[in-house]
Amino acid sequence: MDDLALFLADQADRLAPSGSPLLRDVAYERIKDAIRHGALQPGVLLSETRLSQLLGISRTPVREALQSLAQEGLVQIIPGRAITVTAPSIDDALNAIQVRAILEPAVVRLSTDAIQPGHLDKLWQALQVMEVAVHSGDRAAWTNADTQYHEIICAACPNQLLGSLSLQIRNRMSYVAIDTKTSPERLAECTAEHRLILERMTERNAPGAEQAMRDHIKMLWESTFRRFQRQP
Repeated sequence: MDDLALFLADQADRLAPSGSPLLRDVAYERIKDAIRHGALQPGVLLSETRLSQLLGISRTPVREALQSLAQEGLVQIIPGRAITVTAPSIDDALNAIQVRAILEPAVVRLSTDAIQPGHLDKLWQALQVMEVAVHSGDRAAWTNADTQYHEIICAACPNQLLGSLSLQIRNRMSYVAIDTKTSPERLAECTAEHRLILERMTERNAPGAEQAMRDHIKMLWESTFRRFQRQP
């Protein structure tokens, strides 16, 4: 069994979450997770038929999921020829992080003033999962908690358009910024940056939270640039 089959088998419980999700949404989340966690590498060819078999979902919702992923830039569809996992260039990655540097400090500043105590509690819970995952080396748990962390902050933003755009850009390239090749040291540093942002939000220090987010994105840009430079 290959890495993709093993990963999807391990994630099979996603087929039965609370509520009754649409099959295309289930396929979308599981394929996206496979990309983010490295079970699907950039440049690999994708087969609707094989994905359908591995997911236990018919081809139509799988096709719809792939189309959604293509709109986000995670896969590339060449009509009548091939579907591949997008292989972003260094310019793609750094341009996306540059946009994040513009949007996310503003999002966290607005969210700090508006966020409810219950959502702050959920942010602390997500951060705790990230900190435990750093020590245990559980990249999948870290990535899931990181996604939840940013989703909560964006959802708290009173400017819903700004929050939605910020999350869309982040999700577009998150699998490049933090992936299976990220060093344990950088993962720990990134987690500490998340803690500082949350501490400032908990203090209701909007300028401090904004600056902490700006510093975090700057470190993300630098670490991503270094990693691309090391690639052959």
